[in-house]
Amino acid sequence: QVQLVESGGGLVQAGGSLRLSCAASGRTIKRYAMGWFRQAPGKDREFVAAISWSDGNTYYADSVKGRFTISRDNAKNTAYLQMNSLKPEDTAVYYCAAKLTYGGSLYEREVYDYWGQGTQVTVSS
Repeated sequence: QVQLVESGGGLVQAGGSLRLSCAASGRTIKRYAMGWFRQAPGKDREFVAAISWSDGNTYYADSVKGRFTISRDNAKNTAYLQMNSLKPEDTAVYYCAAKLTYGGSLYEREVYDYWGQGTQVTVSS
């Protein structure tokens, strides 16, 4: 089992930055792909970013490309999401997720094995 705990959310003005952290415990995540998703009120949970375990390739939703950066520190068993140039439409609960099993697209939430409880990000205009 893997437990994931997000932190770093909060209230920020448009144009500002936040860095989310996802601390894992229970098992090392070095062989897990890690992803970030978000869910705004009344909307489905949507893909934000992912990073593979094997080659470190990163993937982003078009809406955040060029503004957000996903990274990981396997020594600290932690994944990060650096969010710059934040917009009011980025307001959501952000969830990190870990994927161990092979197969499936990192863009799809159904392929992830473990989820955190989420952290609120609110961007004011």
